[in-house]
Amino acid sequence: MQPCIASEALADQHACLNCHAVDKKLVGPAFNAVAAKYRDVPDAVAKLAAGIEKGSSGVWGNVPMPGMPQVSAADREALAKWVLQTK
Repeated sequence: MQPCIASEALADQHACLNCHAVDKKLVGPAFNAVAAKYRDVPDAVAKLAAGIEKGSSGVWGNVPMPGMPQVSAADREALAKWVLQTK
């Protein structure tokens, strides 16, 4: 499946691609690894969107993800949905 251009552009706009890539670990996990981990998790979109807003630590190792509260709720949801569909 090809990545959604609009959502990849949105990820770039919000600096997500500074630490993440679709198919390889950078500072943070690859988006396809996040998708695999959360694919069958109930309320995965809401959980990922909350992680984008508030940040997280310890989920993927020692490097924390800073919160991005400046990203709108609509954009956080769109990004979470896009991440979950990456392969």
